[in-house]
Amino acid sequence: MGIRIYNTLTAKKEDFQPLQEGKVGIYACGMTVQEKPHIGHMRAAVVADVMWRYFEYKGLKVTLIQNFTDIDDRVIEKAKEKGKDYREIAGQNEEAYLRASDRLGIRRATFYPRASQHIEEIIRLIESLEAKGLAYAVDGDVFFKVAKFKGYGKLSKKKIEDLRAGARVKVDPKKRSPLDFALWKGAKEGEPWWESPWGRGRPGWHIECSAMSMHYLGETLDIHIGGADLIFPHHENEIAQSEAVTGKPFVRTWVHNEWVTLAGKKMSKSTGHFVPIEEILERYEPDVVRLFLLGIHYRSPLEFEEERLEKSKTALERLKNALRVDESNESMSRDSKDSKTHGHTRLFEEALEDDFNTPKALGVLFELAKEVNIKRAQTGLPTGQAGMIVAPGGAKLLHTLGGVLGLFQGREEPTDHLVPDLMDLLINLRDQLRQSNNFDLSDEIRSRLGNLGISLEDEEEKTTWKRK
Repeated sequence: MGIRIYNTLTAKKEDFQPLQEGKVGIYACGMTVQEKPHIGHMRAAVVADVMWRYFEYKGLKVTLIQNFTDIDDRVIEKAKEKGKDYREIAGQNEEAYLRASDRLGIRRATFYPRASQHIEEIIRLIESLEAKGLAYAVDGDVFFKVAKFKGYGKLSKKKIEDLRAGARVKVDPKKRSPLDFALWKGAKEGEPWWESPWGRGRPGWHIECSAMSMHYLGETLDIHIGGADLIFPHHENEIAQSEAVTGKPFVRTWVHNEWVTLAGKKMSKSTGHFVPIEEILERYEPDVVRLFLLGIHYRSPLEFEEERLEKSKTALERLKNALRVDESNESMSRDSKDSKTHGHTRLFEEALEDDFNTPKALGVLFELAKEVNIKRAQTGLPTGQAGMIVAPGGAKLLHTLGGVLGLFQGREEPTDHLVPDLMDLLINLRDQLRQSNNFDLSDEIRSRLGNLGISLEDEEEKTTWKRK
C-alpha cells in the first residue's frame, strides 16, 4: 500500500506521488509572531514533523519550509503596545517557538523564511499580477481582483456569489469589490516600510506565503500544511494569487489539522484564549506533550485538558518501561526473524500510510510494549529492572518505531544540571560501600549505571564517570 493523504482540495484520500521521484517538498504555514507560541502551534508543527519523519523512514528526501510572519498588523500593534521595535517582538517570539520545538523533538525546518527577508520576491510577484490585469493600485495600496480568478473558492468550497452576499457592511472604500484582498499596504505613520513601485509600504498577509514557497520549492508544491482556520481566506487567497501568475496548480496536496480547543473554543493569540506551550513544558516532560498531541488524529479537534495530559503521562511510562532492557541481552537475538516483530512493523506502517493515523500507530506501539513486558514478567524479575531477556528485538523495534513518531529521542531536559550532583552522590555512596567491604552492592551500582549508559573509572585517588 502506498501513502494515502486526505487532500482538502478534493475532499478525499489520495495516493501520494511527489513531483520528483525520491524527493518531497513541504511548505508549512508558521505562526504570526506577535505573541508566544501555544500548544495549537505545536500541533501543526508535530503534524509536519511526523510526515517528514515517515517520508524519510520510507527513503524519501524531504525539504520543509516553515515561515514566520514577522511583519503584519498584529505584530505592529503589539510592538506599539509594548513600546518596542517590531523586530524585537518578532525575534523574541520566534526564539520562544524554536525553543519549544527543540524540546518537543520537532526537527528544525530546512529554512525558516521571514516575510521581511523576502520583500524583493513579494514585489516581483505583485508586479506580475498587476501586469496581467489581476491587481490594481489605489493610493499606495495594491489589491487582488478576486472576480478575475475563475477558480476562487475551490479549496474552501465557497461560492463567490455567497461570499458577496455575506460581505460585511464596513469595507475598505479603496476596494473595487468587498472580496478583493490587499497585496501591498501603503505605510502609515510610525509603521515599518519598504520602497516599492507603489510607494513606501509593506506586504499584505497572504502574498508572503506564495512568494516564499515558490522561491524555495518551485511553482507547484507537493504538500502545503496549515491549520484548518487558514483554509479561508488565507490559503484560498494563496491559490488565487499563485495560480493567476503561473497558470499551474499551486499545491498538489493540501493538508489541514484541526484546532486545539480550550473549554470548547479555539485557542487564539488575538483573544488571549490560549495556554503558552512553555507553561505546559514546565509541568510535563516533552514526550508526554507529544504523546498527547499524537493521540487524536490530526483532522479531529483536540480539547486541551490536564486530565488528558495526566493519562498521556501514565501511558508514556508504560512505553518507557518496555524500553528498559539491557542491550547485551537483546543483541543475542537481534537478527531473529520474529514474525510478531515484523507484524508490528507492518501494522505500524499501514497506520501511518492511511493519512498519518497516529492514534492507530500508537496502538501498535502499546501492543508491542505489552508483549515486551509480558515476556519480561515471565522471567520472574521485577518489572523495570534492566538486564532481562525479552521478545527478540522487541524493545529495539519499539524505540525505532517510536522514533518515527518523534518519541524516545533522548532530548536533554532543563533539569539535566542535576545529573553531575546525583553522580557525585552515587560515587560517594559506592566509595563508602567499598570501604566497608560491601563489594557486591558497590559492583551492582557500577553495573546498573552501565545499563543506563554511564561508565565508572576507578583511578588511584578518585572515581570519575562519563557517558558511553
